[in-house]
Amino acid sequence: MTISSEEPKLIEAGIAVDERGQVIFANDFDFSSVKRFYMVENSPSQPVRAFHGHLKEEKYVLPVSGSALVAVVKIDNPQQPSKTAQVQRFILSAKKPVVLHIPGGYANGFKSLESETKLIFFSTATLEESKADDYRFPEDYWGKEIWEIQNN
Repeated sequence: MTISSEEPKLIEAGIAVDERGQVIFANDFDFSSVKRFYMVENSPSQPVRAFHGHLKEEKYVLPVSGSALVAVVKIDNPQQPSKTAQVQRFILSAKKPVVLHIPGGYANGFKSLESETKLIFFSTATLEESKADDYRFPEDYWGKEIWEIQNN
């Protein structure tokens, strides 16, 4: 088993607004490895969708409406990951768009922070490849506090 040494990162995006409306763009996002995409919108009860991981598949996440807390954690052992692994948290908002790159070897999940939040996920794997590289863990596997919003 080879785990990527790559870390999650944010790819700058932007928004241009004028009298005609707005354009959201991510000019530094390279689509060459993307094989499919899907959009996720949580139900009004705002559940946590977590944790879902892949050793090979990479994902890119773009908020198209609302905002979400996205948690990302490296999987050191897909059968029983370390519960002390560091969880990285990212707040993604359509008001200040960025693309979050989640490399292979990571599990991720998200919690909507607003109603009608929509996230587009771009995947580097076909659906069949993804199913063969699929690892799931409970939302509280790395602690319940991950999903708490902290006011500074």
